[in-house]
Amino acid sequence: MPRWLSWVADRKLTGWTCSECGWASPIPTMLADPEAKKAYDRLAASKFEEHDCKQHGPRPNYGGEETFAERARKLVMRGFKPKDAVEIVLQELSLELRGDTRKLEQARMDGEEFLQRVKSGLI
Repeated sequence: MPRWLSWVADRKLTGWTCSECGWASPIPTMLADPEAKKAYDRLAASKFEEHDCKQHGPRPNYGGEETFAERARKLVMRGFKPKDAVEIVLQELSLELRGDTRKLEQARMDGEEFLQRVKSGLI
């Protein structure tokens, strides 16, 4: 499964992380100069390529990741029909997860649950 750099900005961490493990490269505090930021990005990308996921354990939940229902609810609030919102979120996740069939199947089940909750008036 291919891995990629992922930007996280929340209370726990601000910086680059690995999409598959706990590797992280936090941004130094008070980094303001644009050239220094570019250098930080290059250094993080280089370290990312060299790291071994097996040495960093599982990827923690940084708290910035939205649930399926939250993503779909935002689209419904913008005027999309619930069924269309579910389809859009599933398409986004298929691009983000890059073929991770286990997570995609979970997303499909979450979509069905979201639609059931809408039909029953819970959402």
